[in-house]
Amino acid sequence: MRLSVIIVNYNVARFCEQAVCAVLASTVAAETEVLVVDNASGDDSVDYLRSRFPADRYPQVHLIAAPENLGFGRANNLAARRASGEYILFLNPDTLPAEDTLQRMLDFADEHPDLGALGVSMTNGDGTFAPESRRGLPTPWTAFCKMSGLCALFPMSRRFGRYYMAYLSPEKPHPSEVVSGACMMVRNDGRGDWFDPDYFMYGEDVDLSYRLMKAGKINYYLPAALVHYKGESTNKTGYRYASVFYGAMLIFLRKHFPVHALCLAPAVWLAILFKSASSRLHALWIDLRERFSRHGSDAQKERCLYLGTHPADVRRAAERYALCISVVEATDKTHPMGHETLDVAAFDHVIYDLADFPRAAVIRHLQATAGHLSLGLYDPASRSLITHGRQLQIPH
Repeated sequence: MRLSVIIVNYNVARFCEQAVCAVLASTVAAETEVLVVDNASGDDSVDYLRSRFPADRYPQVHLIAAPENLGFGRANNLAARRASGEYILFLNPDTLPAEDTLQRMLDFADEHPDLGALGVSMTNGDGTFAPESRRGLPTPWTAFCKMSGLCALFPMSRRFGRYYMAYLSPEKPHPSEVVSGACMMVRNDGRGDWFDPDYFMYGEDVDLSYRLMKAGKINYYLPAALVHYKGESTNKTGYRYASVFYGAMLIFLRKHFPVHALCLAPAVWLAILFKSASSRLHALWIDLRERFSRHGSDAQKERCLYLGTHPADVRRAAERYALCISVVEATDKTHPMGHETLDVAAFDHVIYDLADFPRAAVIRHLQATAGHLSLGLYDPASRSLITHGRQLQIPH
């Protein structure tokens, strides 16, 4: 077995389904196994994924139902102990790799025997570049720049902007101190437990990246295409998110820089409170803006542009879920430019039919209109539709 792909699911079964389908549609699918760990989801995830990928039809897909929410790291470790691939890819459920992305990652890994972990160029759900695709270690100075806002003020500075390393070209492969756990490939050395269980969520990838570097390995960034919707199962507003995110940074500092951690602890808690307050204010502002900027029943609906050959299905979705969908019957052959030549200002989302457009083309079109539309995907095989924040099942 060439590759073991591990995906941890928590209440995002339709996103997870499309991530699994993307792996199965990759050029290395015949040499790949997929291990899905359900982290005790409170929805129908286990039943849905079992029905979607029955063992007799998909023997390479294995579903592991955890008895409790183990957190990100422990759930990945659970599956990694069963992985038989030469390489292991830890992949988030809310991701969409292009058909050749996994092949390119394997080829790059083969060519770099010094590889520790390998990450890729991640595209946000609106087509913009995800800065966490490559990062510097949160050393005491780098952590201070991140929490104080210096990193945001001077993103291209090698001194202040090291957290996101924006001064490096996203178009070229290069070493990256930290590889994101949303898409992280490692050689399967049989260790089983890759992530430190002290981290429940966030920070595990930073810790693993650092331990690989200390072992003499080099972590790399590769400009291969992948969409990351970014935390569809996570509420990123409020105190809890801020405390978990910055608390993970503090765990890292305590573990690897204990003396500096004592000095930075007050700054971390101030950052938690500030992030919590600013997130709540931002959410309130978005809510107020949406309430007062649109009028009328149609204006309240999400405005979607659908490209594909199953218009009846998406029209049923529009009726059931109060969506405003404009249909362009198209395929990759009839509309090779996708939505790029259409009036994107008139829509909130663009929905691509996966039966009619390859994933690589979808990602390319999304990047071409970066910042204007969020991505939606429709899979006619399962009749599931996902947008940047919703999982929908299309009625018959």
